[in-house]
Amino acid sequence: MKDLNDFPGHLIRRLQQIAVAVFHSEVEAAGFDITPVQFAALSRVGTHPGIDQATLAGLIAYDRTTIAGVVDRLVTKGFLSREISASDRRARVLHMTETGRAALERLTPAVEHAQTVMLSGLDEAETEDFLRLLKKATDAVNDLSRAPLRPAPKDR
Repeated sequence: MKDLNDFPGHLIRRLQQIAVAVFHSEVEAAGFDITPVQFAALSRVGTHPGIDQATLAGLIAYDRTTIAGVVDRLVTKGFLSREISASDRRARVLHMTETGRAALERLTPAVEHAQTVMLSGLDEAETEDFLRLLKKATDAVNDLSRAPLRPAPKDR
């Protein structure tokens, strides 16, 4: 039998554990209590203002049934506002608040530094190769996910 450390799933899980720990360390040092999923949601609402929660879930590859909880926490923190869509009364559209913009501006350097720490064992060329291969592997099996990544609608 192969050694456990030769299974990509095991190594990916370990790297994910490390990535989350490093992320929390960096954002806490910046004065924030925010999760990686909350950061992803905040970032995507910043680049796609007025999106609905279901679209947001697709943009960050997060489960549609639990995205409301992520959004609730960001609304409670004062980072996002949520209102009923003018075009679909069942949908909730999201906008970043001024507090959210300021937080994202302060959070981004901490999150970028966390990425550097996570891959500190690789040189620049290895980092580029790793990211290229990781994206390729992820894209190839995206549709197997319970929460696949979905592109933004073209009309936004």
